[in-house]
Amino acid sequence: MNRKRLMKLILAALFLAIGYLLPFLTGQIQSIGQQLSPMHLPVLLCGFICGPIWGLVVGAVTPLLRSLTLGMPPIFPTAVAMAFELAAYGALAGVFRKIFPKKYPFIYVELILAMLGGRVVGGLVQFIIAGIRATGYSFSAFFASYFVGTLPGIIVQIVLIPPIVFLAEKLLKKYGLE
Repeated sequence: MNRKRLMKLILAALFLAIGYLLPFLTGQIQSIGQQLSPMHLPVLLCGFICGPIWGLVVGAVTPLLRSLTLGMPPIFPTAVAMAFELAAYGALAGVFRKIFPKKYPFIYVELILAMLGGRVVGGLVQFIIAGIRATGYSFSAFFASYFVGTLPGIIVQIVLIPPIVFLAEKLLKKYGLE
């Protein structure tokens, strides 16, 4: 295994660990955890820094691993829907980072597109699950849970992720690990 692949593997494992542990900071107050979406940060960073495949894998595994080992989030429907949503975040962040120019302002565009895409995937999965369970899932419920209810997390992601990605890419380039 070459150095670049090994570095991506190590970073992906680190992002998975952060995604597993970060919700403990908000876990005691469930509504704050839902608002801040702590698992989203490391998954998005993984997609940007490690690429779409690692972003997808870390995004899919993180909520399922937490659910199976800690019971939170509940495996069905929450962790299953989150696995699809976070997998989409990680994959889209990585794909957009490859497509767009490697200039700082484009990180914001890529981030917003990845966030929108992940939310659409999450909403579609929730809609499918609601159909299977015959409980119904409306557009207003989707908008409230994926945009209004998570607005603090959206703001945190827009503030923190671009500078972290920019600095990480500079460091990786400096050491020939990009």
